[in-house]
Amino acid sequence: MSTSELACVYSALILHDDDVAITAEKIQTLIKAANVDVEPFWPGLFAKALQGSDISALLAAVGSGGGGGGAPAAAAAGGAADTPAAEKEEEKKEESEEEESDDDMGFGLFD
Repeated sequence: MSTSELACVYSALILHDDDVAITAEKIQTLIKAANVDVEPFWPGLFAKALQGSDISALLAAVGSGGGGGGAPAAAAAGGAADTPAAEKEEEKKEESEEEESDDDMGFGLFD
């Protein structure tokens, strides 16, 4: 991320934290107060991008990972009855990984 982008992001976060409307002029004012040189299009770009967005929701969603988290929760919710099925699936995955590793014959495409 460039210095210009970071300056706009931090300015927008400061404005949001103070419950002030995020506008290009206010972002530019904060950037000038910080003595950072920014291309003139960045503040307007960020202001338009954040217009109508719930920044609190965006900040809350930053730490939440994408996929991959549902399977362990489903297995935990299922109880002990689903445990053998889960073990069989894990064994199948391990077997398929072993088969894939057998495909490697010790040389690569560019060796």
